[in-house]
Amino acid sequence: MFTYEKLFKILEEKHLNKKWLRDNGINPKIVDKLIKNEDMKLSSISKICTLLNCKPEDILTYTPDQENKNE
Repeated sequence: MFTYEKLFKILEEKHLNKKWLRDNGINPKIVDKLIKNEDMKLSSISKICTLLNCKPEDILTYTPDQENKNE
């Protein structure tokens, strides 16, 4: 499972918010997916990283799903 808490921490540190993402070309549906930790295209992650001048590992965290741990 991917989570985006790091992204929201970066936004907060830079005094930015979800509206800033939308105002800078991130589709509102993508912003909703970020909030809900839903899957999204790598192109969306790339665009966010470009906007924030960061790497994917700076904005997302991977945690194996419980079902994958048992395999």
